[in-house]
Formats: sequence, C-alpha cells, structure tokens
Amino acid sequence: MRVHDRFYIDGDWVAPASSAVLDVVSPHTEEIVGRVPEATAADMDRAVAAARRAFDSGPWPRMAPAERAAAVGRLADIYAGRLGDFAELITAEMGSPITFSQLAQAPQPQLMLSYFAALGKDFTWEDERPGLFGPVTVRREPVGVVAAIVPWNVPQFTIMTKLPAALVAGCTVVVKPAPETPLDAYLLAELIEQAGLPPGVVNIVPGGREVGEHLVSHPGVDKVAFTGSTAAGRRIASICGEQLKRCSLELGGKSAAIILDDADLAATVGWLEMASLMNNGQACVAQTRILAPSSRYDETVDTVAAMVAGLRVGDPADPATQIGPLVARRQQDRVEGYIAIGQEEGAKVVTGGSRAAGRERGWYVAPTVFADVDPAMRIAREEIFGPVLSVIRYSDEDDAVRIANDSEYGLAGTVWTADPERGMEIARRVRTGTYGVNMYMIEACAPFGGYKASGIGRELGPEGLMGYLEYKSIARPAT
Repeated sequence: MRVHDRFYIDGDWVAPASSAVLDVVSPHTEEIVGRVPEATAADMDRAVAAARRAFDSGPWPRMAPAERAAAVGRLADIYAGRLGDFAELITAEMGSPITFSQLAQAPQPQLMLSYFAALGKDFTWEDERPGLFGPVTVRREPVGVVAAIVPWNVPQFTIMTKLPAALVAGCTVVVKPAPETPLDAYLLAELIEQAGLPPGVVNIVPGGREVGEHLVSHPGVDKVAFTGSTAAGRRIASICGEQLKRCSLELGGKSAAIILDDADLAATVGWLEMASLMNNGQACVAQTRILAPSSRYDETVDTVAAMVAGLRVGDPADPATQIGPLVARRQQDRVEGYIAIGQEEGAKVVTGGSRAAGRERGWYVAPTVFADVDPAMRIAREEIFGPVLSVIRYSDEDDAVRIANDSEYGLAGTVWTADPERGMEIARRVRTGTYGVNMYMIEACAPFGGYKASGIGRELGPEGLMGYLEYKSIARPAT
C-alpha cells in the first residue's frame, strides 16, 4: 500500500486544501493498493499560480535552450534507473500485463525524454529571412503555462508525449494524472525533484473530472494538452475555443487492420496479438477492426479466433499473463455491454463473449472475437476499449479502403501483405494519422495524432515540439 498525503507544487511537497482522497484499487484483487490526496479547485489554483510565476519571472524560459535540454537529459538518465519501479506501479494500478509494462509502459516514456533532450540541442530556435524591405528574424518562443491532462491506460507514455517537449520549449507545466493511476506520477515527481528543475516548472496534482475542467478553464493556463476520450476532447475544445486558448487533443480510435489476399496469415495474426490487444485492449491505437478478403474470410476468422482463444488471462503481475483485467468495474460493464450489443445486432461470437473463466475477483473479460460483422454495427463503429475484435469481410482493395475510412475516427491502422509497395499504396489512401505496413509502432521521432474525431494537433517528433511554441516575426530595415 502506497500512501501519499501531499501534492508536488512549486518544487515542494505541499499539504492539500481538503481531506478528500483518491483510493487506487487493484483491478486484479479489487483491493486498495494506494491512496493520494484529491485536488480541489484551490489546489489547482495554487499549482497554476506556481507555474505562472515560474514562467513569468523564473529562470526556466530564459535559459538557453541547450540548458533546458540538458536538464531534460538529466531527468531521462535518472528515469532510466527506475524503469522496473514504473512498470510494477503501472501494472498494480491499472492491470497492464507486466510484460507490456516492461516493454512499453516504462521504457518508451524514457526514450521520449531522451529524444526531446537531443532534439532541443540541435533545434533551430531563431532564423533570419530576407524580406522585401529588410531582414526578418523569426523566433520560436514558449507558449507559456501548459495544462497536461492524461488518462489511465498508458499514464507515463501520455505524460511524456507532452512534458519533455513542453520543457525543452521553455514552458512550465501542471500535470493532472487520472484518478485511477496517480501513483506513477508521484514517482515521476520524485525524479523531477532529484533532477533539480527550478520550482514551479513542473507541478503534479491528481484529481477528477471537475477539477480537470477547472484547470482547463483557468485564465492562467496558456495551452491545454489532453489525451483521453473524444467526448471529453470536445468539451475541452469548446472551452479553449471560447477563450482562444491553444490546445492539442489526442483522442479515440477505431482502427482497421487490412489483411490483403497475399498476406502471410500466421505472421499477421502474430503481430495482431500486440497491435489489436495490447494493454488488455485498452489502447486508443488498437486495431480492433480486422478487415479480411472474402476469399480468405473464414480462414482469417479461424486463425484470429485461435490466437485469441489461446491467450493466457490472469494476474497482470505474472510474466506468463497476456491479458489482464480491465481498469475498473465500469469498464468491465462497458465492454460486456458492447458484447451484448454485438450479439443483438447479429454478429457471431467465435470465442470469448463472457467474463473470463475462473476469475471470481477482478474486472476480467474474456478476449472476444466477432465474425459476420457488418461495418454499420455499433461494435464496428464505436470505441469499446477492451479485448473485443470484429472481423469484417471486404470484396476488393477499394472496398477495404472504403470500410477503413468509413469511421468518425482516424488515429491508426495497418495493412498486411507480401508486397510492401502494395501496402504503401494502401497506406497512402487510408485517412489516419499513423499507419503501419506489416507492423505497427509509435516512434518518438515521428508525429503522433489523428484525423477527424481522433484529435487536433500532433505529439512527438519535431512537430510535437512545435506545438509548444509561438512564432514571432521581427522586421527591421535593411542596413
């Protein structure tokens, strides 16, 4: 049981304004494994005030960019020594299988810190351009105070798609972790303190939806960086629009994996175990629509179903586990509700379709595959956020692309083929922000984000750093 009784604000551990707490409940045992204070509006005001002072009058935005990059590099080095602790914490908080936590939940955030530390040293912060009447200097300056609001499914990953870019840019940050997963954020706060960042540059204050909206609406915040549901993203966008406040939104997905008729089906399905079911299916980029050609439809259904039926469901701390529990009872209820909807609409459960056998405790759902899925069905259109796959038939390549694009989302996708050039042609036609040919991977060097209802803006890569910058043009007469 990990218990914290203070917030990390202004470089110090400060007492909360109220006695309210957030209990962190294990999705495996349903027992409390941690407790932290729950922020009120007064706590958030204090955090924003600290970030505002640090930006308006502190040293951080006035440092040379190389100094800021070096500080982020120190944090990356310290972080690298605690990967095991981060992996174990995240598994305990939200049920991610420990192998996935060790593969992605902990090391990928560290790689992002290292990437932005390196990028900041070589980035062009100012350049001169010839104008009609004289030279023009174009500067990149930090946007200001950033509110970073992150979800529970990949908590450190989503913090690090925002924090290092904002820091290298010269911004100050208030991080609001999700109420389900605050413990890893406290470990991060300890490392930030150890790295010696100036007071107020990073403030970490966990809380629920209401205090999150207070943070978004706060006049002291210059930009909101949010990862979460499309519904919440729409609300945040409306608030930011009213205030003409900058925002970036990484939202939901309903991504399609297109299996072409020449694909090596065994190899493809081996990859789809990760691409479609990573993190117990609780991933915005999950390839949950499996598009199969009519000529190989039954074969694809059988192969996917055999893979899913063979997955080991159990204790997420056990290295042998491939599918762990869902984060909360409400998520279990949501996924079971969609399984019922799929059956009501006429889709056929090939495997799964119920709670995991032998799991009387914990929020488990057996990984499920639906066949005979029409693209118009809700299970083929709405984000379920659980281990549920829909296998959809298509007639030819044009039909596959049409089905893939027939979605309000556009976050991720893949194509599987023996001909990589053929795959690239498909990739160019699918309207989605990230794509893979015979693989799927999010790289720190490349922009991540989505089309349509999957969000606004991009994270990672140089484009991610640019999202935390304002551009200033300074003209002067020719000499």
